[in-house]
Amino acid sequence: MDGNPLDLVLRRADALCRERGARLTPQRRQVLKILCAAGRPLGAYEILEAMREGARALAPPTVYRALDFLLAQGLVHKLESLHAFVGCNHPERPHCSQFLICADCGLVTELEDAAIARSLKSAAKESGFRPERRVVELIGTCADCAHKRH
Repeated sequence: MDGNPLDLVLRRADALCRERGARLTPQRRQVLKILCAAGRPLGAYEILEAMREGARALAPPTVYRALDFLLAQGLVHKLESLHAFVGCNHPERPHCSQFLICADCGLVTELEDAAIARSLKSAAKESGFRPERRVVELIGTCADCAHKRH
C-alpha cells in the first residue's frame, strides 16, 4: 500500500468504518483529516476554522457531531485537560490510553500501558468507585524541550 501517511490513516479509517457498519461521511472524514494533518491537538473551534477555509458557512454543531462520531468509532481521543482532540494510534481495537503532553511544544504521545490501566481499575474497585471514563494525562516537558533548556 503506497501513499503518504495521512492517506493511509484515512483509508484505514474508511475501512474500519465499513467493517463496523458505520459511515465515514465527507464531513467526518474532513474533520479526521484536519486533526491528523495538524500534528498537534486541536480544539473544536480550530477544526471549524480549518473547515471554513474555502467552504460554505458551517456551524459548531457540525464539528461536534463529527467529533462525537469519530470518538465513538475510536478514531480520535479527547484530551480533557486541553479541551482538544488528537487522532488515535490504534483505532482498530478498543484500548485504554494514557497521554504525555508537553506544555512547551504541545507534543502529545499516546501510550498504552496495561499496567497503568490495571492499577487504576484495581484502585477504583477497592474504593467502590465506578469510573465512567478513564482519562490519564501527564503534562510536563518532552525530552526535546528538556534538552533545549539545558
